[in-house]
Amino acid sequence: MFSGPASQFFSLMRLPACPVLIVEDDADLRDMMAQLLTIEGFGATTVSNGQQALDYLRDHASPKLILLDLMMPVMDGWEFRREQRRDPTIAKVPVVVLSALDKTRAVDLSADAFLKKPLDFDRLLSLVRDYCNPDA
Repeated sequence: MFSGPASQFFSLMRLPACPVLIVEDDADLRDMMAQLLTIEGFGATTVSNGQQALDYLRDHASPKLILLDLMMPVMDGWEFRREQRRDPTIAKVPVVVLSALDKTRAVDLSADAFLKKPLDFDRLLSLVRDYCNPDA
């Protein structure tokens, strides 16, 4: 039917979006990350605290990656990670910590990666691509 660039375009459109869960209480940053990931072809779901993240994870298929803020109301990132690691159905979902705090404050989280705020969006996209396309 189509060949050349048109064929490549339509085959890319059929690729399933890689699901990413964004856990961030700052609404502007949360929305900005979700828009960026969506534009780049990833699936983005957002929640504003750790408890909402746990509820989401327990009610839906696990995402390929969690982007996790540390300082949030209701349930912070530290408590979320403790609860996540206790639940074998969601324990293995990779987590990238996003924080304005020094990286040493996140050592006990056993996160897969750490990004300092303000975020380097190129680095964020690179990490998401790595987790969504591990063989690439």
